[in-house]
Amino acid sequence: MKQNESSLTSLISAFCRAYHSKYDTPKIFDDYIAKDLITQKEFNDIKMNLVQGIEFFNKEKVQLFNGNTDKILKWITQIQLSPTPIARAAFCEKVLLHEIDLGLKQYVILGAGLDTFCFRHPELKNVIKIFEIDHPATQAFKKKQLSNAHLEIPHNLHFVSMDFTKAFTYQKLMNAGFENKKTFFSLLGVSYYLTKEENARLLENLFAEVPIGSSIVFDYADETLFDVKGKSDRVENMVKMALASGEPMKSCFSYNEVENMLEKAGLLIYEHLSPSEIDETYFSNRNDYLSAFETIHYIHAIKK
Repeated sequence: MKQNESSLTSLISAFCRAYHSKYDTPKIFDDYIAKDLITQKEFNDIKMNLVQGIEFFNKEKVQLFNGNTDKILKWITQIQLSPTPIARAAFCEKVLLHEIDLGLKQYVILGAGLDTFCFRHPELKNVIKIFEIDHPATQAFKKKQLSNAHLEIPHNLHFVSMDFTKAFTYQKLMNAGFENKKTFFSLLGVSYYLTKEENARLLENLFAEVPIGSSIVFDYADETLFDVKGKSDRVENMVKMALASGEPMKSCFSYNEVENMLEKAGLLIYEHLSPSEIDETYFSNRNDYLSAFETIHYIHAIKK
């Protein structure tokens, strides 16, 4: 990401969640607040850019949809954009809410973007502290969007500006009220944009200072990322789009590599969902285009 520029991927992810909440049935993950963090102009601009780019995604669909913008948008969004953001959010939140039931008091969102968890769960404002860590430009953009939407920042939400991919430090977290307690981390839509070395270093740094029982949910791309085309070439398109946006994908892992990386950070895999398991869990019995991405896996790992 370029300095002083908000992350494009965070805006697109919010667009996907907003679209899913408004138009898709049944819902995999209902982020009904996401639409409030995107202005109508931003929503329309993304919509038109996607529709106008239909030839990039699939030239055959141009004639099939015959210029129907709603059908084009639905196809692009459900095939290409929405599957991973909505399913990984559903998986993460399921784990998180279970951890809260077990007494969790701290949640750290790495690369939070336009996350809306605290706004959808006001009943937890006196139960759990939430720390959103992100690039300063992305956080400034989020604060502006929250202000425009007249959403008041609750007292349990703390913004921590940090390029954690380069130099993670606990000092800034502690300055914001972080304590040495059992902690849950989420790292969604980030691992692909880091090198293997950066991923390993980040995990080691994250878990060096937190108690046993702390855990993390993250998604990662398997070793087929740069070889598999996927349904309607969507995996190949994802890699191309990331490169064109200035946020190239840098790493993919075999399961053994992920396991070894986590072991070095003192973590054990508690739950792993493969693409086929994600498809069965979140996308079964649907009558639309939504299905799990062919190369993306979800992990819940715990400090032993």
